[in-house]
Amino acid sequence: MQDVKPTIYDIAQAAGVSTATVSKVLNNTGRISEKTRRNILRIIEEMDYQPSIVASALTGKKTHTIGLLLPDLANPYFSEIARNIEDRGHDHGFSVIICSTDNKPEKVSHYISILRQKRVDGIIIATGVRDEKVLKELNRRDIPFALIARELPMLAAHTVLVDDFMGGYLAASHLAEWGHRKIAIIAEDLQLTSSKERVRGWRSALEEHGITCDEKWVVIGDFTVEGGKRAMHRLLDLPDRPTAVFACNDLLAIGSIQAARERGLSVPDDVSVVGFDNTILATIIDPPLTTVAQPIREIGRQVMDLLVREIEERKQVKQRVVLLPELIIRQSTKRLAPASPTDGNDDRE
Repeated sequence: MQDVKPTIYDIAQAAGVSTATVSKVLNNTGRISEKTRRNILRIIEEMDYQPSIVASALTGKKTHTIGLLLPDLANPYFSEIARNIEDRGHDHGFSVIICSTDNKPEKVSHYISILRQKRVDGIIIATGVRDEKVLKELNRRDIPFALIARELPMLAAHTVLVDDFMGGYLAASHLAEWGHRKIAIIAEDLQLTSSKERVRGWRSALEEHGITCDEKWVVIGDFTVEGGKRAMHRLLDLPDRPTAVFACNDLLAIGSIQAARERGLSVPDDVSVVGFDNTILATIIDPPLTTVAQPIREIGRQVMDLLVREIEERKQVKQRVVLLPELIIRQSTKRLAPASPTDGNDDRE
């Protein structure tokens, strides 16, 4: 037989008071004698009464919950983002409901619908949203939300970004300054602003160093380890293969290293690899990964602070926060030795 959950009416009956008195104790409002308050709290504990968050929301009160939409919780970058958002939410007295969407539009719509039913106070979106109608509906219903690593210029929303252009520029500049001239890039979906900007930064750095941006060295891969392996194999199949590869996230970079090993190549002796994110995987892969670090902790802090402030103040100017990345040099990249002059080019007599 299934246990029946106690209601506020059960608490009131057991205490011999009205439901209004119980409500005042639960919300710490009104003038209630200390004896009555202690008696009601004792009964609440004995009966293990849990107030309905949704019922509270229906009366205009906050639920102190926030929804978080992520593409893939198995990706260390997003799991680290989630942890930092959850920690900052706890500082503010908010709980976080995490939803993994796989970047599928139908799952995005489904989870936003569920979060609305749960009466969350706000939503943080770190996943691709191809249908802006979903977010416009949140605006129409006055549900606060904020974006991570996504920009929707036609929609007013708090946005926390990393300077992806600068990240791509730092990665390619590092390789060029270490003597590489054949520098490939493994990018994610180019419909994503973050991916487009990283590619644009890569192009800018190569042009600045007088290196031709050969289109055959631009490969698109699913942002997984397997996607990185497939993309790297394509690059290694080229007759004139690159000596260095910038992978637009750490998972792609790790897949690239695995693919090189499958070909009997050494990283970094035969090919240098740079990643992007600086997740924990970057430090445990062999060799440790040179990567562009995102300030993950700061991203979580900033986006939660912006959203909570809007929930509490309601009327607030939307902010766009751009954080700077940092290149972390480890052992997956190597300087190329200067080419020795050939006999034909030797001017000595």
